[in-house]
Amino acid sequence: MNCRRAMFAGSFDPPTYGHLDIIKRAAKMFDKLFVVIAINPDKQYMFNSSNRREMLTELTAEIPNVEVCTWDGFSVEFAAQHNVGVMVRGIRTSYDFDYEYSMANTNRNLLPEIETILIPADPRYFDISSSKIKQKLKEGEDITNLVPPVVLRRLT
Repeated sequence: MNCRRAMFAGSFDPPTYGHLDIIKRAAKMFDKLFVVIAINPDKQYMFNSSNRREMLTELTAEIPNVEVCTWDGFSVEFAAQHNVGVMVRGIRTSYDFDYEYSMANTNRNLLPEIETILIPADPRYFDISSSKIKQKLKEGEDITNLVPPVVLRRLT
């Protein structure tokens, strides 16, 4: 596995300023960063995978070492197929840490060569989550400070 190649996987439904911050910070650490959009057929998404990929591709267009992909399998399978040595995960709370720590151990059991790096959320984006955005939209609240303009245009 190549530790200069990393992946940041998530549903990105919708992509947020928090996601973009983690992408930009992780891209500085690695030669190649795959932003991997998870596809779970059992989950109901606000945006289909093509829309999420288009938004993330536009948001990362000026970051030359980022490639946006979709994937419908296990993250470790993507890592193995793309010679990725590091999984990047963003964390906001101790709950996130507990969950991500458990997932890192699970992934290492499945693929012993994989490492996980946890990047703490920037305090400006600490309170942003895709589920919070969906709730605010449902209640008719303003979300302009939570999502980039390319996402906002598709939400309004």
